[in-house]
Amino acid sequence: MKFLKYVKDNLIGIVIYLVTASLIALMLAAFKTPSIALIITFIFFILSGVLILAISYIRKNKFYKLFMDNLEKLDKKFLILETLPEPTTYEEKIMVNSLYEINKSMIENIKISQKNINDFKEFVEIWIHEAKIPISSMVLKCHNNPEKYDKSFLSQIRRLDNNIDEILYYVRSEDTEKDFIITEIDLKEVVRNISLKNKDDLLENNIEFEVDLKATSANSDKKWLEFIINQIINNSIKYKKESESIIKIESSENKDKVILEIYDNGIGIPEKDLKRVFDKSFTGTNGRDKVKSTGMGLYIIKKLCDKLGHNISIESKENQYTKVILEFGKNNIYKGAM
Repeated sequence: MKFLKYVKDNLIGIVIYLVTASLIALMLAAFKTPSIALIITFIFFILSGVLILAISYIRKNKFYKLFMDNLEKLDKKFLILETLPEPTTYEEKIMVNSLYEINKSMIENIKISQKNINDFKEFVEIWIHEAKIPISSMVLKCHNNPEKYDKSFLSQIRRLDNNIDEILYYVRSEDTEKDFIITEIDLKEVVRNISLKNKDDLLENNIEFEVDLKATSANSDKKWLEFIINQIINNSIKYKKESESIIKIESSENKDKVILEIYDNGIGIPEKDLKRVFDKSFTGTNGRDKVKSTGMGLYIIKKLCDKLGHNISIESKENQYTKVILEFGKNNIYKGAM
């Protein structure tokens, strides 16, 4: 709280005080008051006014300085009331009570909004599970009647299924901690499930699928990790080259972590797009020009990895390759719980 700005805010009161002091001095002069008495009285009024202004400034500055300092230190600004001492002046009480009512109103509105969001999420999850039933039925019908249904029809159904999965995991990504269980999982089983899920797309696109897992386990949530790797594999298929396509999944480990690498020799990612591939709704050059993309897949993957405590990064060279690197930390707590 700057003194000069405080004086400026109280300028009208100061002017009124000075005018009043001058009028009193003139009135005393009219009654033939000695000059020395007039001067002493005028000086007394000025000094008392300065003293009142200074005391008022010091009291207010102490409160507002504490308020601003505490506010600056807090990450969650709405907790500022918890850091303030009991108000001692009427003005401080008005401010503290106002902040209390504002916080109370904010919390009530947040609760209403959170309930609406949770209701919507619940509806979406129920809808997704209901939608998956006819999708599974259509996939089964296509497999049982290959002469009736063209391969492209089945491909579109699988694409729809993957898009629905993307919606489901995006909806759940805000509250993953309520849904995931970190355990020591079998990477071979995870990769096997993903390869089976994508078997038809891999065969139809003549993609060579290679697996070399030197590290066979990692600490993660099996369901969420399968979704993450499946999304990466789908991207590799989507952005493959026209011929001699390869997807490799390799794993290794060191003292601190397990590393899983997913490599493809597809069209790659332009260098200018690499820094933004995890941004929400970022489609990049490939997503606009070559394959229509929502730009949400990698954003969701990054979000889930952050929640699970995994590091994810991407290396790529345009028209040469793309490599997605997942890093899993090691923790003996999980091994002891097995």
